[in-house]
Amino acid sequence: MSQTDFSSLKLNAELLKNVESLGYTEMTPIQAQSLPAILKGEDLIGQAKTGSGKTAAFGLGILEKLDIDSLNIQSLILCPTRELADQVTKVIRQLARTLANVKVVSLCGGMPFRDQVKSLNYGAHIIVGTPGRICKHLRKESLNLKLLKTLVLDEADRMLEMGFQEELDSIFAETPRRRQTLLFSATYPPQIQAISRRVMQDPVTVKVESKHDSVTIQQFFYKVQNERRLEALTLLLQHHKPQSTVIFCNTKKDVSDVTDKLLDAGFDALDLHGGLDQIDRDETLVKFMNNSISVLVATDVAARGLDINSIDAVINYHISRDFEVHIHRIGRTGRAGSTGIACSLYSDKESHKISLLQEFLEQTIDSEPLPSIDVLKRPKKFAPMRTIKLKKGKKQKVGPVNILGALTAKGGLAGKQVGKINVCDNWSYVAVEKATVTLALKKLTEGKINGFLLK
Repeated sequence: MSQTDFSSLKLNAELLKNVESLGYTEMTPIQAQSLPAILKGEDLIGQAKTGSGKTAAFGLGILEKLDIDSLNIQSLILCPTRELADQVTKVIRQLARTLANVKVVSLCGGMPFRDQVKSLNYGAHIIVGTPGRICKHLRKESLNLKLLKTLVLDEADRMLEMGFQEELDSIFAETPRRRQTLLFSATYPPQIQAISRRVMQDPVTVKVESKHDSVTIQQFFYKVQNERRLEALTLLLQHHKPQSTVIFCNTKKDVSDVTDKLLDAGFDALDLHGGLDQIDRDETLVKFMNNSISVLVATDVAARGLDINSIDAVINYHISRDFEVHIHRIGRTGRAGSTGIACSLYSDKESHKISLLQEFLEQTIDSEPLPSIDVLKRPKKFAPMRTIKLKKGKKQKVGPVNILGALTAKGGLAGKQVGKINVCDNWSYVAVEKATVTLALKKLTEGKINGFLLK
């Protein structure tokens, strides 16, 4: 038996069976190095990049020690953003699906507070949430952490970057001193070191190398004058013609400006940054993940913790101020064994950053020539799908099967013309092939479920 086999761990038989059914054949490096310590009940600091499998590591540890008969809150997982909290909640529920009656509750901003209180009144085993909303529940006394066994800080460095130090301190004060604390962070700045010294007991430290495999990710660097950045960006998009691209900018203003200019140039692009309302961020991500837009322009809020896979290309409109962030940006592509490209633009004034980045990456960086301007004459590559939003969701007893049935009913779409379906509490999103939008709208307008018109 290999030491990287999940069966080498002392895990509940039902958990092992489920892990196998989910296609987890063997542990990733972060799982193999951290799970033994987590299962022993030790505090742990884990440093690993996005997509390393850390959620399954702490998720399995939590579920293995769970007392299902007790509906006291036993584990709290703190995340910097609602998107990451939603992703973590989804993974925990998948891991727990063969265990009876495990209750996982998500507590994030942007969602109705009263509904969360009602859910908490029925009890919960595991809470996944953002610091601000957790603090609000603690102030309103709708959340009690006095019997907490495990506290997880996921993407701890990101929480500190977003200014959650005060909220984290308030949460620590409401938890028992005798608990297991698991801290996962992509970087390990002084603030993280200070937190670990203050709230952890003799933690085990695990670090998984964050360098990316050049076999799966090809990096290209282009030296350009500032006034030519947008032209260089369009040349790269037209030359590589990726189906899905994330363009990273350092500021919200750059994100907005680049998105507007790409739209003016005829690309199907949307922006993503912290200044957007939560519902707008959610819809943007849904459209990108279901292939309804091909270009996402984002700040580093999208570099980590978002459930976006199979990205063909990443373009750094500016070099990141933090080289660890550069690693996490380009790590959005070339995931799960697929290949991807990462292109970075830099000006003469940023040449010193390139010299430092060479040292950090331990590789030589040569500037590549930009593609010929003739590529702009080629037709643009657009996203193949379009997203329709329905004003019905889980609370109206609408599910993916209902929506698919309405679309494919007599005279409707073929099943292969329907893409991803996302069902939320009071609305849903469905992706359909671009050419079928008119017919899809007609079928959804006619369709009824439980007496409700779908559209």
